[in-house]
Amino acid sequence: MTPGWQLIGPHPAIAAWATAALPVAQRALADSAEPLRFGGTWAVGLDLLANDPSGAVAGCAFPWQALPMAAVPLHPGQVSAVYPGYPQPFGSESDAAYRYALRRDAAHLDGLMAVGPQKRRMVKEPHAWILGLPLTAHDTPAAPLVVWEGSHALFRAAFWSAFGDGLTAETDLTEVYTATRAQVFETCRRVEVAGPPGTAILLHRMTLHGVAPWQPLDQTGGTARLIAYFRPQCATLSDWIRAD
Repeated sequence: MTPGWQLIGPHPAIAAWATAALPVAQRALADSAEPLRFGGTWAVGLDLLANDPSGAVAGCAFPWQALPMAAVPLHPGQVSAVYPGYPQPFGSESDAAYRYALRRDAAHLDGLMAVGPQKRRMVKEPHAWILGLPLTAHDTPAAPLVVWEGSHALFRAAFWSAFGDGLTAETDLTEVYTATRAQVFETCRRVEVAGPPGTAILLHRMTLHGVAPWQPLDQTGGTARLIAYFRPQCATLSDWIRAD
């Protein structure tokens, strides 16, 4: 995974899982009380999918045989739903967040939480990897996932140089993260990734990624783009900052 991401498939086992997961995900979204963000155009959907620890959903086994990782216990999947018009202004969060979504695809690293009133970045969820499984078919203009190729190598080098094995869950990464993210925007290639159901998108845990604005060129009838995400955690922070 030299560029920090990989599109896997299409594979029939992944397609079967996506087919089984889609109605489960749609029902979960319909029943969810979680407020939509970005003016009603994004449902975060954390821990919303009713899969079991093996990843199976609605009686369909998780497609580990089609993936390059070893099978591990999985948390309930995130069901990320992006709706036509994403992003829109919203009153409950800052205008800066809306502008950042428009200009920089709301780019971020998963697991670095904004802690406290000053929103200092700390590694509260040291993910091992990030796997996205598209559940709906969309063309590229419909708010695709965006990745910055090679960004994982820059973040790993910067975090290791600054913190090494001294990294803890209370370490403030804000300045290093912000400076490295600016370097990524200047030097790494931005790529839009829009795999259909039957494919999987594997990201290195330190790959900068986000979601592009929904473009009017989309030809998929205005339905939401649904992707199920899984992010199992590393055993230790040392594994997070050291391992490939």
